[in-house]
Amino acid sequence: MFKTIKGMFLCLIAFSLVFTLVGCNNNSNAAKAHKAKKVVILTNGDEEAVLAMEKSLKEAGFEGKYVVQSLGTSELGGKLTAEGDKIDANLVTMSSYFIQSAQEKHKMFTDLTFTANALETYPSYYTPILANTGSIFVNTEVIKEKGLPMPTSIKDLTKPEFKGLVSIPNIMDSSTAWLLVQAIINQYGEKEGKAILHDLVTNVGPHLESSGSGPIKKVQAGEVAAGFGLRHQAVIAKEQGAPIDYIDPSEGNFSLTESIAVVKKDDKTTDLAMDMAEVIVKEGRKELINNYPVALYEGETINDIHKPAHTKKFDQPLTVELLKQHQEFFNSAK
Repeated sequence: MFKTIKGMFLCLIAFSLVFTLVGCNNNSNAAKAHKAKKVVILTNGDEEAVLAMEKSLKEAGFEGKYVVQSLGTSELGGKLTAEGDKIDANLVTMSSYFIQSAQEKHKMFTDLTFTANALETYPSYYTPILANTGSIFVNTEVIKEKGLPMPTSIKDLTKPEFKGLVSIPNIMDSSTAWLLVQAIINQYGEKEGKAILHDLVTNVGPHLESSGSGPIKKVQAGEVAAGFGLRHQAVIAKEQGAPIDYIDPSEGNFSLTESIAVVKKDDKTTDLAMDMAEVIVKEGRKELINNYPVALYEGETINDIHKPAHTKKFDQPLTVELLKQHQEFFNSAK
């Protein structure tokens, strides 16, 4: 009798050990599965945009359920173009024209399953998260010191007195420069526009910047008198007391949007990515609009100082192919 009870006891211990081992193994697998199901977010957004998106995701309870990788616009654009839906991302935030071009080539994004009440109509597979607008800005102290006239147009920056005193971004590296080239071509056409761009680049000399933020930094430092770049950066600099003023060029204030899209992978991670996309658009915009003050959705308001005087749109759809054409136009004008 005693041996029988002892045998049963030993069997129970053995079963317990087996269940414990199985349980540990299951927990390990669950952890691995959980890790495998993390949403991978690839973005070309700058630091302020990434912080705003992550803040909204954490507040919505998604902390630990995603990883964010920041890439330059050219690098992420190259991955989208080359890899399609094989890209190692579930969620992408990127310049809208790159998302459109990637979709046309690969059909890699799934339709968004939520509505956001955007002010404009966008394709069903993406919706904007922020927009940037271009303008001229000047260092008022340098303008006064050099006795320069206050420019009112991009063409004014081609005058001889601005030689060596202008900074612009390079369209080969920065999409901000595309806002400048769109304004020139839209206003003057390609023939006259090329001559204006040639004179502008001549005046720019060594102050052709690879970063869109390069010109405002040089204008703030007083290295040059005038520059072209993102309007909201000049507005903020002026508000902070810098000797900066911004001028909406008569050629127009053009804008570029960055949008969010979900990669079509048809699994549970895609559903999770869709939930995160909705949170970023509906909750993240509250923070994003502070750093990128352009109204994109119904109910959004911005301060009057962030409303450009000459808002314009290019008369052709913005695509990667059009960007390449304008890059060639820029290079041929040098």
